[in-house]
Amino acid sequence: MDVKIITRLAEIDQNQWNALTGVDYPFLRHEFLSALEHSGSVSEQTGWQPQHILILDDNQLLAIMPMYLKSHSRGEYVFDQTWAQAYQSHGLAYYPKYVTSIPYTPCQGVRLAIQPDVEPLQIIDLLLKFIQQNADHQSASSWHCLFPDTLLQDTLQSKGLIIREDVQFQWFNRGYRTLDDFLQTLTASKRKMIKRERRKVSEQGIHLQRLEGKAINDTHWQTFYRFYALTYLKRNGQPYLNLAFFRRLAETMPEALQLILAIKQQTPVAASLFFVGADTLYGRYWGCAENYDALHFETCYYQGIEYCIEQGLRRFDSGAQGEHKIARGFEPVSVYSAHWIKDARFSQAIADFVNRERIHVNRYKSGASDYLPFKQNVL
Repeated sequence: MDVKIITRLAEIDQNQWNALTGVDYPFLRHEFLSALEHSGSVSEQTGWQPQHILILDDNQLLAIMPMYLKSHSRGEYVFDQTWAQAYQSHGLAYYPKYVTSIPYTPCQGVRLAIQPDVEPLQIIDLLLKFIQQNADHQSASSWHCLFPDTLLQDTLQSKGLIIREDVQFQWFNRGYRTLDDFLQTLTASKRKMIKRERRKVSEQGIHLQRLEGKAINDTHWQTFYRFYALTYLKRNGQPYLNLAFFRRLAETMPEALQLILAIKQQTPVAASLFFVGADTLYGRYWGCAENYDALHFETCYYQGIEYCIEQGLRRFDSGAQGEHKIARGFEPVSVYSAHWIKDARFSQAIADFVNRERIHVNRYKSGASDYLPFKQNVL
């Protein structure tokens, strides 16, 4: 078996890539990753230098894994800046580092796609050996696999990698037929809160419009992007993604896209963008022109919950952070990352840190569960 690095998704045929990864998880699709590259959102200039790995046997593609050589830690949602500072304080360079992730996307999913008739452990052993050897050539300090699926996480842990835990909040569809079915599982006070918040949006003269796939035209995309960019500009930041990225998605994978527009007096005032997977809805981006009471909850959460119930989707992954989600029925779940650190001394120090951190993460997760809004014996 041979290991090959490609520096552009264009070097591999879209159908060949997707035949191995599938299209159930939208962010590993060739269309999504190549849109990041085609738009310039991911590049050496933005600190995300593509180094995608292909494993072949007699030119037959056996496995693929997205990977990037990174010069910073932005856009990862697994925060290792203190590790970089520790390196710097000892006169060492933490960057560049290898990262296997979906850029700017903290959503758990497949990170290594392997042909079903190939032994996974053989592929992973070859992959780790290649990365560790290549790290010397690139002067990379480490390799980080962010938000992997459970199977890969468990395998990497068995290979001695450091496993770091974090908490996100996700909504689960327990066979609800209607939104009211879901609301009936909540305590009276939380049920009234959600109904009140939804009513407030209507009382402000705002209605919601759901657009899917090809129904989202370029005017809609320009409107959405203006709101999306404002979320960064309000904090004196620059958006990670540009309009060209979203336009590319609209051309290449429209069936996975859903846009919610909040409209007041025939003028859009806010928007949120979702990606539709096989059994999961992913809430990814949001923005507004000005603040309206409860509009964020309606546009980003309640619209998504309703859609999951209508379509029978099992899960609603609304992204990182957001303790305000708990009261609205989003449950704390563990997500993980795996880390290989080349320097043995720092590897041990980071492993010790992660072990201590895990105690606090589990305590936080348990405490967050105490604030869930469900009636007793629902979960």
